[in-house]
Amino acid sequence: MTTAQQLAERLGVTERAARRYVGILREAGVPIESARGPHGGYRVRRGAKLPPIVFSQNEALGLVMAVLDGQAGDLVGPALDRVIRALPEDVGRQAAMLRSHAAAAPDRRWSRADPGTTSALVAAAATRHRVVITYRTAAGREWESTVDPWAVVSRHGRWYLLCYSHHAAATRTYRIDRVRAVVETGEEFAPPPDVDPVAMLEENLGTGWEFPTRVVFDAPLPEVAAWVRPTMGRLEPRGRGCVLVGSTSNPAMYAQEYLAPLPFDFHVEEGDELRAAVAAVAARFTAALRPVDSPT
Repeated sequence: MTTAQQLAERLGVTERAARRYVGILREAGVPIESARGPHGGYRVRRGAKLPPIVFSQNEALGLVMAVLDGQAGDLVGPALDRVIRALPEDVGRQAAMLRSHAAAAPDRRWSRADPGTTSALVAAAATRHRVVITYRTAAGREWESTVDPWAVVSRHGRWYLLCYSHHAAATRTYRIDRVRAVVETGEEFAPPPDVDPVAMLEENLGTGWEFPTRVVFDAPLPEVAAWVRPTMGRLEPRGRGCVLVGSTSNPAMYAQEYLAPLPFDFHVEEGDELRAAVAAVAARFTAALRPVDSPT
């Protein structure tokens, strides 16, 4: 038997904390016996076989929910099944029920990044090795770029590479599901000090693409800002209104998914490709209002 005082001394915590840890282990399904008295204390039940993975019930259910939210695919689904089978019986039963009887509606913005590609970029960022990536845009254009991979960031169901592009001589963000190949160059790089990957990603999502965009709104900036995603660009004040400055590789998507839902009048001040895309959306909406000929 090991007393709470002995556990506390070994762990460097208070006796109260040691007893709390024992309770956590019991909640996770670890068979811990206890006895009172001068020779009392705690011990793992004789003959007990500890599971290779130990979670509390809430942790296990949270893990299943997180995987479902991420739309578990061919790799993650079977791996989750093995994790559930390795859990203590009581905890595993609840997790298996959640796995079998819960479902998550697909998020149309969610995309599956290749694990091998993601791992290669994470490794390059960790070891600070410059890489050459092969990238394919939403429009199907493919190119190579030498980049310094600063960080890999997951945002709203998508995985991004935050990096410095030597071709563009600027900070860039690339969707990892569109990276077709990663090749290490053997060259090392030094990232900028105090990089905040999430904040920097938000700042750069709408910059660096081949088609510039500049959209003017008559509405006040705070009202428009509530509707504008970072991927659309940067909002700047302009008189009583504001202007959205950005870029895109897919003008049709920018017009249909970004601008069309906005409840404000706007004017495309710059970007011939975006003007054409907005005109196409406007023509389609106008055609939808034409009267339908009555059948004869």
